[in-house]
Amino acid sequence: MNIKLPQHKKIYFASDQHFGIPNHKESLVREKKFVQWLDTVKQDAEAIFLLGDLFDCWYEYKTVVPKGFVRVLGKLAEISDSGIPIHFFVGNHDLWMLDYFEKELNIPVHYKPLELTVNNTAFLMGHGDGLGPKDKGYKRMKKVFTNPFSKWLYRWVHPDWGLRFAQYLSTKNKLISGDEDIKFLGEDNEWLVQYAKRKLETKHYDYFIFGHRHLPMEIEVGKQSKYINLGDWISYFTYGVFDGEKMELKDYNPIPNPSQKEGK
Repeated sequence: MNIKLPQHKKIYFASDQHFGIPNHKESLVREKKFVQWLDTVKQDAEAIFLLGDLFDCWYEYKTVVPKGFVRVLGKLAEISDSGIPIHFFVGNHDLWMLDYFEKELNIPVHYKPLELTVNNTAFLMGHGDGLGPKDKGYKRMKKVFTNPFSKWLYRWVHPDWGLRFAQYLSTKNKLISGDEDIKFLGEDNEWLVQYAKRKLETKHYDYFIFGHRHLPMEIEVGKQSKYINLGDWISYFTYGVFDGEKMELKDYNPIPNPSQKEGK
């Protein structure tokens, strides 16, 4: 994918909002904050890339999608309709996304890392789950979950039960939730860092942009190459922005209004 970035325009990246947890009230506060961020960045956005786990649980039947999230879905539709491209990457909490985003919101859905060139700057981006030399337990589980026969079987479960069970797995299964990995492991043990270094052996990228780890990170992985993890919208409220010359990791912490504090 190639983007010619005009002057005064920017490319934005965000991931791991996990809307739906820990409960509706607290999730709604974060959802409103993210919508506020979208309202801010749409003023100069040339494109927006959402790198997975927008929801803590998303299971999409052919005619049924999870209840709620109307504010963020409506805002994404508004921005997409205005002509600003939005791209969504499937994460480990929304493995079973089908075509709802594409048909209803005109937002392309990506299932694998994507190469992006903006002017003369090369990016490789994705959610980050299942990449690198480790994460073997999750990789095995992902093969089962994404198997067409497994998905066909699960669709026979009534949505009320199917979504409830999916939500349970999303929060209780450590292979999916990643609760045990939300700490810096050191460069040698950060498997996305190792993944980036291996990719550089065959091709140059200026930036590797990933989510999944929930930690804002900027790590040099080679000469003029940097790995950036976008953090999350649970603890850090961080995002990435590229202005055509430099890539920055920023945090979004406006002063909330009273309705946001109360989740109203």
